[in-house]
Amino acid sequence: MLVKITSKRQVTFPKHVLDELGVGPGDRLELREGPDGYILKPRRIDYSKLGTLRDKIKPGTPPFDIRKFRDEREQGLGPAPES
Repeated sequence: MLVKITSKRQVTFPKHVLDELGVGPGDRLELREGPDGYILKPRRIDYSKLGTLRDKIKPGTPPFDIRKFRDEREQGLGPAPES
């Protein structure tokens, strides 16, 4: 698969690639150098930094599903994005 680099050094990835990575507008991607080139990975949350929320989340609360949230927002079911 080839992607084009613009004069501003920006790259547009095909939708199916970003869907597979589970990322969308505003998310960050991590670029790591590997033995065979570069590896692109979604930037994941460091849960160790969420310790201050530990007492605020009820035990048994299911993990947040970002894909479901985005789907519901696109369908007008979830909260609207802030302007």
